Amino acid sequence: MRELRFERAGRLAWHERDTPALEEPTDAIVRPFVAARCDGDTLPVHRPVSRALQAGMALGLVDRVVGGICGKVPFRGPFAIGHECVAEIVSLGTAVTGLRIGQRVIVPWAVSCGTCPPCRRGLTAKCATTAGGGVLAAYGFGPASGPWGGMVADALRVPFAGHMLVPVPPGIPVGRIAAASDNLADAWRAVVPPLAAREGGSVLVLGGGAKSIGLYAAGLAVAHGASTVDYIDADPGRRSIAESFGARPLTREAGDYDVIVEATSRPAGLRRALRASAPGGVCTAVGYYLGTGTRVPLMRVYATDATLRLGVSHSRAVLPGLLEFVHRTGFPAERVTTLDAPWDDAPAAYAARTTKLVLRRDPLTRPHATTEES
Repeated sequence: MRELRFERAGRLAWHERDTPALEEPTDAIVRPFVAARCDGDTLPVHRPVSRALQAGMALGLVDRVVGGICGKVPFRGPFAIGHECVAEIVSLGTAVTGLRIGQRVIVPWAVSCGTCPPCRRGLTAKCATTAGGGVLAAYGFGPASGPWGGMVADALRVPFAGHMLVPVPPGIPVGRIAAASDNLADAWRAVVPPLAAREGGSVLVLGGGAKSIGLYAAGLAVAHGASTVDYIDADPGRRSIAESFGARPLTREAGDYDVIVEATSRPAGLRRALRASAPGGVCTAVGYYLGTGTRVPLMRVYATDATLRLGVSHSRAVLPGLLEFVHRTGFPAERVTTLDAPWDDAPAAYAARTTKLVLRRDPLTRPHATTEES
């Protein structure tokens, strides 16, 4: 079977590997037929960062936890890449119930068991069972995060399938939820829960780093009744997408905000976001802050009684609510997609400098007794 591998900055290629098989009665084998590129994947794809990050960790300038996730030489190729997909089930272990062959499912980016204490608390990206003594168990980050491979592949083994795999509700165009495994779910956690506690609150999105997450967040904030959604980004194309959702594209903040999404992935953006908080506001940072000396305005946070939330997304915990919302409302997340490419073109398409890439190929089976679109 084929899988897409990152080889070095700007170069990806198809590689052959053994087809995965069921290893445990709780496993499933799935075939991805829609895959999206996570915003974070562009870090190694678009610039040679491996040696710089290795040197930074050695000098104490980059947090060593990066090595626990991405290896002692972070993002050193070749490794199987990709951790957002819609897939169809092709094989099920004897202990898996509630799922069927041919069913369309979302595969969460982080591998989790569903029963350990962190999973029961909704911290599914910090599963004590699958991560073992490591930092993370995940698809598409290389061997340091486990043997799971990447999602741009002909087949994936999914452990704890009854918990991990989330069925796609009937009628949802699968391109709409191509990023549900990670980026769309990340945007959901950044705006929907804090807005629920601040009905009609104002929202600021600082975009440009975690490019698609910021746009999904702007759209979800409008759809969940925010009184104001301001979107700041240097890129006119992304500002146009945000405006199409009903957000207001600006060049600077227009006051203080109840909910802030920091998607610049820059320390300066983090400080800017925290300074824009209204009293009791919540700022969720969805990017990477690799340095050990990132400064934040703690006295400002203290004075405004603001909350800073920062960490990996626990997509499995929010996927049922997210998919139900998309099914019920028709939320047009596909507006964020800026490049829709054939599956076979993945090596070139994955390296494209574009906001959101979605890869597609035909599914093996038509939807089961539904009107799902492909």
